[in-house]
Amino acid sequence: MNIICLEDEAFYMLIEKVVERVMDKLPAHQPKWVSEEIAMSMLNVSSKTTLFHLRMEGKIEFTQPMKKVILYNPESINAYLEKHKRKTF
Repeated sequence: MNIICLEDEAFYMLIEKVVERVMDKLPAHQPKWVSEEIAMSMLNVSSKTTLFHLRMEGKIEFTQPMKKVILYNPESINAYLEKHKRKTF
């Protein structure tokens, strides 16, 4: 049996690399529809009114399967954010 000794910093760097490789191998699964809370988090807004305006102006896609259930398309949220990005100098 071989024993390998590593310093703390080297050990944690190794763990980070392993996690990165595993995450790269996993398929990027994004749900088709997300809740209001997740949509607000993705947009970094805290107001439901802002989300309502984005929805009503047709800037982000949504579905309403039941009267009080509104779900948002994360792809349209990402597209909205990409459309409004600014290049740095």
